[in-house]
Amino acid sequence: MNLNHQLTTSKGDSYCLEAMRTREHSTPTKKPTSPKPENAITIAVSSRVLFSMDVEQQIFEQKGMEEYLKYQIDHETELFKPGPAFSFIKALEAVNAQLRDLYPDSEELFDVVLMTNNHAHVGVRLINSINHYKLFIERFCMTGGNSPIGYLKAYHTNLYLSADSMKVREAIEEGIAAATMFSSEKVTQVSETQLRVAFDGDAVLFSDESERIYKTQGLDKFFEHEKAHENKPLDHGPLKGFLEVLGKLQRKFYAKGHRMDCPIRTYLVTARSAASSGSRALKTLRAWGLETDEALFLAGAPKGPMLAKIKPHIFFDDQMFHIEGAAELGTVAAHVPYGIAQKLPPKKMKDAKETDSPSK
Repeated sequence: MNLNHQLTTSKGDSYCLEAMRTREHSTPTKKPTSPKPENAITIAVSSRVLFSMDVEQQIFEQKGMEEYLKYQIDHETELFKPGPAFSFIKALEAVNAQLRDLYPDSEELFDVVLMTNNHAHVGVRLINSINHYKLFIERFCMTGGNSPIGYLKAYHTNLYLSADSMKVREAIEEGIAAATMFSSEKVTQVSETQLRVAFDGDAVLFSDESERIYKTQGLDKFFEHEKAHENKPLDHGPLKGFLEVLGKLQRKFYAKGHRMDCPIRTYLVTARSAASSGSRALKTLRAWGLETDEALFLAGAPKGPMLAKIKPHIFFDDQMFHIEGAAELGTVAAHVPYGIAQKLPPKKMKDAKETDSPSK
């Protein structure tokens, strides 16, 4: 996996592009219109997770900004290869197509915004690649090294995906659902007609309240705490809002008789055990008026093999050993840097699998 930080520049300028296209790679004239940001489910993605830019990042790190920009301009007719978020974005567009068929006048749609701190000179190559792959991405924000947080808020962003863990942390601190994505050599082929999203429980959908008990007081106290608080909903975690908007769209399909063939499917994949601590997780979702289509309580078993069966477009977890274990088996996983696990030293893969937390 590529754990390099997102490109940052010393430039202070910002540059946003709206519906920018080049003549050489123009798209068909009949295209859907972009929904208003206040009505849409906005997904902001950085250029380094939408596309693979490892070579360009290496040039920046080794030779500096000017050589990086020169390389991008010299190669702007060369297409970027798909990055870790590419299949997820394609799946969002497939859902949109079905929503437009069922609700032609509705603006409750996914709206993808390319949110990158790249310099505007890189825009032409990005646009060429987006047009080539027939992605419907009309909104660009190229911030020239500035923080994207202000733009994320202006677009009412529901989810921000980036290769820069610091920017992801900043977004979460501002109340924006966000996760860090990584390049992976092995990627499983996923559905082109159904969006599949898998979530960890504690410190992702839920707060890290229970995880703190486990980390500070041990397993027995954790079980006691969960039993005593079984009927008390957990507080929300950073990705609760994203599950909420997915559920809202699902109900639109249900209303048209598409529950069994809904193009959105959600999963809870947690290391909690069902008998000792599963009830509180399920009752919390019920109290919120939410649900997942499937719930997997793994009782500390590795998540990778189960995720390999699910084949989600994206899996959210707050612990890197789960991210790495999923990626080894071809699942695109995104790290949510939130909660007590971020303050503890990382576990090695072997040890992590043997002493996994029951509350994840």
